[in-house]
Amino acid sequence: MAIDHSAPHTATTHTIPLGFLCGAGAGALWGLVFLAPEFVHDFTALQLAVGRYLVYGALASILIVPRWPDLKRHIHQRDWLALFWLSLFGNTLFFIFLSQAILLGGVALTALIIGFLPVAVTLIGSREKEALSLKALAPSLFFCLAGAISIGWQALTAPGSAQQSPLAVFYALAALASWTIYTVGNSRRIKQLRGVSLHDWNLLMGLATGAQAMALVPFAFMWGQPGHTTPQWETFVAVSAAVAIIASFSGNALWYQMSRLLPLTMTGQMILFETLFALIYGFLWDWRLPHSSELAAFFFLVLSVLTCLSAHRPKNVHRHATSSQQSAEI
Repeated sequence: MAIDHSAPHTATTHTIPLGFLCGAGAGALWGLVFLAPEFVHDFTALQLAVGRYLVYGALASILIVPRWPDLKRHIHQRDWLALFWLSLFGNTLFFIFLSQAILLGGVALTALIIGFLPVAVTLIGSREKEALSLKALAPSLFFCLAGAISIGWQALTAPGSAQQSPLAVFYALAALASWTIYTVGNSRRIKQLRGVSLHDWNLLMGLATGAQAMALVPFAFMWGQPGHTTPQWETFVAVSAAVAIIASFSGNALWYQMSRLLPLTMTGQMILFETLFALIYGFLWDWRLPHSSELAAFFFLVLSVLTCLSAHRPKNVHRHATSSQQSAEI
């Protein structure tokens, strides 16, 4: 059934607990993506991205068939244009930029830069109507920055750490910009949907992303790529399908629900869950305990989310809205 919100969301109507749980769930599923390359060493990041999004697109195509007769009446040219750009920045380009940054500069440097995403989104979100002020969000932003720095500190200062490539910084910054554009644009777009449910939006995003993946097939598989054995292809297909279903389909569905429930100033903070879960999965994969700087990162990131939640408590939001209204009247 389509979800239609005839009135715009305000800070006092956001369902914070449910949105928080959806954001945490999305981060838990997205964090698994960082383990995917460990299973397919013989394939490039571009090949893994194309495989992932081809499966995502195929799954979306199958599931959207029974919905299409009703859905096509609500989808217009501007919606397809929005889907193209959002899927480009949020899926295709972001994954390619992120993979290149990790390849050239390592996980630490990439995580350090991507860790500033909540700050970028929160700064943009603070300009939204009835949004909390930067002063109210300052503690959360501080802990976010501290956590981002702590994430990369251990590897960046470890003996024998490789010289970081300037190109790695460029790709990491490009990934940061790409995901910021997507997060802000998608959060605003889905709150304007009429006659299109969040499930439908997820399927439509899959169609757009799958089409882009098909366009990249020649670059990923046909030009100058080494051959692979049958077992390697079987593993690649299995990993691509798993990542598509777990991260692209299920993770995105939770993220879209969260984006509709939470204000933009809080949406950015929820991406910290992906970082937290990625670190947890990494420790389990390496079968080791976290170092002191990694424990500090956990501590700061958890504090960032908790202080953000505290700032968005209904009484704080109501107080801010009343103060803004009084200032406007003066």
